[in-house]
Amino acid sequence: MKKIIAMTLSLAMVLGLAACGNSSTPSTPAASQPAASTPAASQPAASTPAASAIKVTLATGGTSGTYYAVGGAMQTVLNDKLTLCELNTESTGASKANVNLITDGEAQMAILQSDVVSYAHTGTNTFAETGVEDSALWVAGLYNETVQIIATTDITDVSQLAGRTVCMGDVGSGTRVNAEQILAAYGMTADDVNAVSGSFQDGVDGIKDGKVDAAFTVAGAPTTAITDLATTNSFNMLSLTDEALAYIHENFPFLVDDNLPAETYKGIPETRCVAVQAALVASKDISEDVVYELLKTMFDSKDALVTAHAKFQFLDAAYASSGASVPLHPGAEKFYKEVGVL
Repeated sequence: MKKIIAMTLSLAMVLGLAACGNSSTPSTPAASQPAASTPAASQPAASTPAASAIKVTLATGGTSGTYYAVGGAMQTVLNDKLTLCELNTESTGASKANVNLITDGEAQMAILQSDVVSYAHTGTNTFAETGVEDSALWVAGLYNETVQIIATTDITDVSQLAGRTVCMGDVGSGTRVNAEQILAAYGMTADDVNAVSGSFQDGVDGIKDGKVDAAFTVAGAPTTAITDLATTNSFNMLSLTDEALAYIHENFPFLVDDNLPAETYKGIPETRCVAVQAALVASKDISEDVVYELLKTMFDSKDALVTAHAKFQFLDAAYASSGASVPLHPGAEKFYKEVGVL
């Protein structure tokens, strides 16, 4: 009988311990099965970068302009390849507005005009009242932006804009700055025209609707808004005179000759224009590693970027670095030294 009782007690203790083990140590079985956790541990590139990548707002311009389309191409092509950041393209009022967004920390990168970021660093021109804003540093010059002047068919020369309604670009945009510089080459100011503000699309729509007589667009050509106009309306694109070009070269040397070939837009002959450089800039608060990786990935992905937007055919390290109108971001400097153009 004693043996039976002892065996019964022993069995009860074993069963009790087994039950306690199952309820108090739920992680023990998993820890004893490393094979079950190995697949997740072997794929850090698929999950870790996406979770740790910083969100980078890329400020561009109006939705009908080249900045926005170029920024969208960068986001589409590069985000799958980047590990340190994730681009989020935003439509904005363009150049001056983009400088302000970086200064205020609302954007970390931007595409803008090379002359405007230079004004920001020197506190001149459109930044004369606000003073120096030097948070935006140079990453890359991307392509030339042509100053294009479209007008109704009764206007054939810039001098004829006096007293007419002219869309001068968005408030705070580089387009507004360049429009005033072109007018100055003809002895005029914004006060000599009925100046209105608006995007490239607003200017095109104004011509279609008969609400504006002319509009300035500063963007890579062909520009979507003007291409669309050419399919529905007749218009003129105004060429600059020899005298105007001489004045521009002397007073605004950052504006370079950039003539548009005939048929850049349907029915439009060769047009004498000037251009600035479209620049990619980054906040000085972004790390060197983030900017270096972005720039390296851009150049490694050039073919895919060209497929996404034709302006990337001009992506070239020497061109991208040589036009810097403000100091290079440390990440950009590291890249350009590595590829031998600095």
